[in-house]
Amino acid sequence: MSLLQAIVLGIVQGLTEFLPISSSGHLIVVPWLLGWDEPGLSFDAALHLGTLVAIFAYFWRDLLAMLRALPRALRRPRALLTELPPARQRLSASGDTDARLALLIAVGTVPGLLAGLFGEEAIERFFHSDADQRRAIAIIAVMLIVFGLLLWAAERSAAHQRHIYHLTWRDALAIGLAQATALVPGVSRSGATITAGLFHGLHRADAARFSFLLGTPLILGAGLKAVSSAIGAGMTQSEGIAFAAGGLTSALVGFAAIWGLLRFLQHASTRIFILYRVVLGLSLLGLVASGFR
Repeated sequence: MSLLQAIVLGIVQGLTEFLPISSSGHLIVVPWLLGWDEPGLSFDAALHLGTLVAIFAYFWRDLLAMLRALPRALRRPRALLTELPPARQRLSASGDTDARLALLIAVGTVPGLLAGLFGEEAIERFFHSDADQRRAIAIIAVMLIVFGLLLWAAERSAAHQRHIYHLTWRDALAIGLAQATALVPGVSRSGATITAGLFHGLHRADAARFSFLLGTPLILGAGLKAVSSAIGAGMTQSEGIAFAAGGLTSALVGFAAIWGLLRFLQHASTRIFILYRVVLGLSLLGLVASGFR
């Protein structure tokens, strides 16, 4: 892999991990369109590490607060999960919001964890097989369109009135189930969880914020797994350069994507991402039908 390819894919990962347009789908589609080989294990690890750095750099206060609140959360999980702040308040005067948020994220992580344990290997084999590449691209295209239309439906029906702290454990579980579907490239982890958050009445920015926090444990797990595999496979000097370039680019672009999206959604809808998903999906279906590659 050349340095240019590493930087391009780092940009793709940094943007698409957080924008609701599917990072896993783009990391398959972009090399396919450009005729590049798919990145190896070491580069995959670099991209995941870059994503983690972006999350930790942006949300370190939230993550540290939840980590400190874990002992309190574990002492009275049931009470915290059933307590809700007044409807018009962001914070509860009596409740421990950090501990409660940590529990909500734990509940929402379970579906994605189970999906990864039982389905990840089969999905990886299918979508990274040369024999089924055109079929894989077609499925990614369909997922881009279908989940783009679901996001459109969520935008039209959403109340946009609730904050993160008004979520119940059932809401967190439902959003976690949406996150589990993102194991299929083209769905988008952030897209599925933001869509589910909107369907549950969250403000757009709150839906995105909960999406990013909810994804942290799974992204951490995926990153550790990728690093372990990369260490086992070994790394050449050229792979090391690509590792550093891709990881650094992914981290910087990812941080900018988080910052930009959270501010964008404070005053705008996700319409631009819906349009992008549908146009890209239709274009990919057209390329597959025309016999491209």
